[in-house]
Amino acid sequence: MLKKILIGLSLLVIVSISAAAIWLYPYYLEIKENISEKARNKSIEIPDTVQDLAQVADYLENEKIIMDKSSFIQTAVRKNYQPAAGKFKIPKEAKNNRDLVLALRAQKRIAEIILHNIRTKEQLAGVLGRQTSSDSNTYIALFQDSVYLKTLGVKPETLISLFIPNSYEIYWSVDAKGVLERMKKESDKFWTNERLQKAKNLNLSPVEVYTLASIVETESQYNPERPRIAGVYLNRLRQGWKLEADPTVVFAVGDFEIRRVLRSHLETPSPYNTYLNMGLPLGPIYMASINAIDAVLDYEKHEYMFFCAKPDLSGAHSFARTLDAHSANAREYHRWLNSR
Repeated sequence: MLKKILIGLSLLVIVSISAAAIWLYPYYLEIKENISEKARNKSIEIPDTVQDLAQVADYLENEKIIMDKSSFIQTAVRKNYQPAAGKFKIPKEAKNNRDLVLALRAQKRIAEIILHNIRTKEQLAGVLGRQTSSDSNTYIALFQDSVYLKTLGVKPETLISLFIPNSYEIYWSVDAKGVLERMKKESDKFWTNERLQKAKNLNLSPVEVYTLASIVETESQYNPERPRIAGVYLNRLRQGWKLEADPTVVFAVGDFEIRRVLRSHLETPSPYNTYLNMGLPLGPIYMASINAIDAVLDYEKHEYMFFCAKPDLSGAHSFARTLDAHSANAREYHRWLNSR
């Protein structure tokens, strides 16, 4: 009799353990570490061609975001995840299937906008078209809408001054106007009272500071001397000289592969050619970096009116107060250039 009771109790324990295991198994799959190390704190893009859960799982596996496709699918079904295309951010602390499903379901559906090294509105439209939900043609049309741009404080010619190079996260569902309005907020945030006061001291608007910074940006990649170059251009503006900035000629010609600006280039008729026109060009010729903008605002005070590339590969320049001294620097540089 006792033996039967013990057998019955043993069976009951086994059944209970089995039932508990079955009941707990889905929770185990949820917390199972399944996100690869390289995918954490990264943005991923699920393309429009992916339409169902199996395809999402295949995509995640092929991109080496998850290690076990089956456990992800079971967790996704349990959590009632509805597949959707878009860009998503996987949190740095995410490790398991539950974390991944929550990231794909929630407000983490984002676009990451990375802005730098942009010259033209067309190039900017292409970058934004690849990184957000609106296509480049939508941005091109918006960039020409002077009525709308006026509400943001810019014109088609000065549009790029709205963009401060950086990385930004924005909801994937935001349309092109929403993206520009976000950039307007970021620009307003950048132009602190301190920076606005410095611009006022220069008798320049923020857009004009940005425009001059775009010239400084393209004149020199050697950051330490940018405030000195900005000082040269500000001296020319104050004394009523033409800026005569080579990068504006390159922009006017539209050939950004030019390595040497020739006399024929200087004669290119364009409102951007500062060899032909007084003052600043119509707008920025490049997306100015924060470093270049601050170089203008914190320019070096001096009496230099000219500068010329040094005859080496340093990227630095020789500065001069007089035309004779500048001509001597230029001859030395051209002799070196011709020798190469």
